[in-house]
Amino acid sequence: MRSTNASLAGCGTRGDELMISDRDEALYITPGSHIFQTEAWAEIKSNYGWHPTRLAIPFGKNGHANAIILERSQQLLPLLSPARVLYIPRGPIVDWEQLDELPGLLETMERLALDRKAIFIKIDPEIVLGYGIPGEPGESNSSTAAKITELLKSRGWRFSKDQIQFQNTVWIDLVDDENFILAKMKQKTRYNIKLCQKKGVVIRRGGTRDLDRLFQLYAHTSLRDGFAIRERKYYLDVWMKFMNADMAIPLVAEYEGEILAGLFLFHLGKRSWYLYGMSSDEHRELMPNYGLQWEAIRLSKELGCEKYDLWGAPDIFDGNDRMAGVFRFKTGLGGEVVRLIGAWDYPARKLEYSLYSRVLPKVLEIMRRRGRRSTIQEAGG
Repeated sequence: MRSTNASLAGCGTRGDELMISDRDEALYITPGSHIFQTEAWAEIKSNYGWHPTRLAIPFGKNGHANAIILERSQQLLPLLSPARVLYIPRGPIVDWEQLDELPGLLETMERLALDRKAIFIKIDPEIVLGYGIPGEPGESNSSTAAKITELLKSRGWRFSKDQIQFQNTVWIDLVDDENFILAKMKQKTRYNIKLCQKKGVVIRRGGTRDLDRLFQLYAHTSLRDGFAIRERKYYLDVWMKFMNADMAIPLVAEYEGEILAGLFLFHLGKRSWYLYGMSSDEHRELMPNYGLQWEAIRLSKELGCEKYDLWGAPDIFDGNDRMAGVFRFKTGLGGEVVRLIGAWDYPARKLEYSLYSRVLPKVLEIMRRRGRRSTIQEAGG
């Protein structure tokens, strides 16, 4: 990972310098830590066009906010100079409840974008805006998150049109025992878990020998469910990197020796994530995905996790989102809807940012069409 001390000097508040850090052991005990702020994730992104730097940003009197900052330059149009952008995925990692210290933190990131001559810097920290579906019983909202968004707006930050990560998700509380977790699930979900077990579906930990088949199923799933994915090598790199770092475990559902479905359980400290799931169209009546999720819950508890993030919920809860079916599946597992503030951009160069915001969606659509053609080949279609 490259060092950028010279370009970053002077970006800290009160004349402090940002400090380069090459270790992330502290993430295991830091509340709000995320796998996207690990060295493993930074190394993956460095192989795909991003230049990562881990920084300890001065925060408060004696503290620091930790952040892996990803930087890249992207050619949007032939006659334009490459657009340099900065992105802090699911960060910075800091106590966002310390509202009085946030202006200094934001100023540091704003200066960093100016110093690097970036068009903008994007952040998407995991700040909870509220729980539950808006307008339904049990909904609650965070006054702290509301104050943070107002502060961002007052300093010129903009809610991003390019939400790279999911803004909303579903969390399962793992603190209680297995019987209580089962009791919180919908009756149909419990029935399907038992059906999967009764019909002889075997749930096992996967290994490297399963990765090719799991990707093939993932490609098939993306075509069936209508979402875009990257090339095969990217996913194999991610899965192997986190498996080798002891932060990911593949789970496989088999029936009579045939892999029907799988998922990757990522974990760090007291949290786990369901980032990738895949399944075939064969023997869906055996409910392998329900068996996989129950095993993921049990394994997460075994690993000492207290929260299981099912990774993704609709942006608008009106039943018409493409994720509506998947969302029903996730909420059936007894999880709680969590609404986050989403990604925010600080446009350091406003004119270029405006052009970038108009051109990028067209570039991404071209890339998605190309990716779909490649995925059809990978899935054997």
